[in-house]
Amino acid sequence: MIDINMENNKLIESVFTKKVKAGKRRTYFFDVRKTKGEDFFISITESTKKPNQETYERHKIFLYKEDFHRFAEGLNEAIQEIKTKHLPDFDYDSFAHREQEHTNTEENTNQENPSLEW
Repeated sequence: MIDINMENNKLIESVFTKKVKAGKRRTYFFDVRKTKGEDFFISITESTKKPNQETYERHKIFLYKEDFHRFAEGLNEAIQEIKTKHLPDFDYDSFAHREQEHTNTEENTNQENPSLEW
């Protein structure tokens, strides 16, 4: 997939995409993108289906290579804050198992109807 960055009219190629389903209405996309100048960055998109509609609302952030380490550190610190101080008794693994079941169901559906991928 190729996008055009309107700010500086450079072609941007998507070289990798990881789709993460998060419930029935929310999906995250982690896209590794390559610019015409051979540089790489990550775009993170949250896509949320609007209630009672067939349309989606999307929000994007762009993460550049010079910020990878600080971003990952900050995200991990925020997650650990919740897991250890605020919700230490919550069963986070139950969501991992549910995600695996959802992924298996989605893979079977996509094999039957490959046009369902975004």
